[in-house]
Amino acid sequence: MLNDLPIALRHNDMERNAYNAAFHDLGLRWHWDSDTYIDLLRRSPSPHAQIRHYLETRHPHLLKAYDAEFLARAIQDRAAHHRERACPSFDWRAIAAVRELGF
Repeated sequence: MLNDLPIALRHNDMERNAYNAAFHDLGLRWHWDSDTYIDLLRRSPSPHAQIRHYLETRHPHLLKAYDAEFLARAIQDRAAHHRERACPSFDWRAIAAVRELGF
């Protein structure tokens, strides 16, 4: 259960799922699992830098069509929208009808 998790893990899962919800909203076929999110947290405390790193290393093809700053800002804005409603147990990968931005 959510309440049985340590506070730090609850917070990380809720943050991570807010990002996963933002990806879904924006039509990005991305999913940050716990390992990916923890790796990004270790690289930088800045959410903006985490998103840029993920873009540059995992989806550089998007940078041919979109500005990295624009994408990072759009993702952060949508994640902020979802932060209060994020549920650590929701599986965003299960959403079948996802359209990837730009494709």
